[in-house]
Amino acid sequence: MLRYLPFLLVLALWIYAFIDCLNTPEEEVRGLPKVVWVIIILLFGEVLVGPIAWLVAGRARRGPGGGSTPSEWHRNHRTEFVAPDDNPEFLQSLKAESKKDEALLKDWEADLRRREEELRRREREEDSKD
Repeated sequence: MLRYLPFLLVLALWIYAFIDCLNTPEEEVRGLPKVVWVIIILLFGEVLVGPIAWLVAGRARRGPGGGSTPSEWHRNHRTEFVAPDDNPEFLQSLKAESKKDEALLKDWEADLRRREEELRRREREEDSKD
């Protein structure tokens, strides 16, 4: 299976370049007419010259859509990291969780006491019947 990998990679690049060339609007094609690029990709695709030539020289390079790169945005929008034990919102959420857990535990304990008392009462009733 591994021996087919180079062939599959060449085929994938060939198909990608061909479809990319067909989908690219005529005004965004550089250097040669679009029809010539399609022919070059098809004729020289097996040796990767056509697809690589299309990707490097044929299609127009597009800049970022929003006018800034992601790294620029991150540089301008830095947030300071706050450790969880210094974050008041996190500490409040822990207190709320703790209160919920304590209430749940109290309910479980009360239910357990009620069930134990009910079992003791049944055992006494059974002992008194015998």
